[in-house]
Amino acid sequence: MNKIYEKLLRCYESVQKKFDFTKFRPEVAIVLGSGLGDYAEDIEVVGEVDYHDIEGFPVSTVPGHAGKFIFGYVGGVPVVCMKGRVHYYEGYPVTYVVLPTRLMKLMGAKILFLTNACGGINPEFKAGDFMMITDQISVFVPNPLIGENIDELGTRFPDMSHVYDPELQDIIRQAAKENNIDLKEGVYCQFTGPAFESPAEIRMAGRLGADVVGMSTAIEATAANHMGMKICGISFVSNLAAGISKTPLTHEEVQEAANIAAPKFKKLITSSVENFKKIL
Repeated sequence: MNKIYEKLLRCYESVQKKFDFTKFRPEVAIVLGSGLGDYAEDIEVVGEVDYHDIEGFPVSTVPGHAGKFIFGYVGGVPVVCMKGRVHYYEGYPVTYVVLPTRLMKLMGAKILFLTNACGGINPEFKAGDFMMITDQISVFVPNPLIGENIDELGTRFPDMSHVYDPELQDIIRQAAKENNIDLKEGVYCQFTGPAFESPAEIRMAGRLGADVVGMSTAIEATAANHMGMKICGISFVSNLAAGISKTPLTHEEVQEAANIAAPKFKKLITSSVENFKKIL
């Protein structure tokens, strides 16, 4: 058996010992980005599992990432929520970074809702904006599908034409409209981190078509697409990127901006998930 798939199955078996999926099976998986973890407080929780209690599971080392799966309901929709994600820059192999995404699919999730805090490149964006991801650039990070294909998960050469599901995008647009939230749209570009990008790298990303830049999300979406999940994503523009911003960038700035935007973020996520019922 493929060693990566074997590790995935061990993690699933470990979670099963701590949470009963015969009584609750999530349909939507939500990944909470830096500073956005407070959303988990709005979930009607039925259980949780700490990452440390899952055999062989990668654990986040980043401030603002609690590190546990939350199981519960959002507007009557059963969800599994990642309160804290693992990043490639923490030193884990890329297959470890996408393991949580694959694990949530095994749990039963059909939809993956990705969120992140990012730096704005598009000159029309400002700190505090929300951007729905319509496409991605992931050429600056290792592809998580490199190596022997895991046939149990998906095809060798998955199509990437519509990674972010058009139907889910329509639902998110409507949710933003109903809650009077100004929602931008655009392309997310993932770099490895952990250093913030240089001004020259930001100029390059902008010329390639990126509207925002961050250190997560794209490889998770690639792995989920490989497994046939429907994917959507919202980026929170916590700051303007290097060369655009007049001040030095800090992780504390990202968290502070996310705390201010939290009420709108919660409304947008909740309203969107509630309306996912239409296609589940």
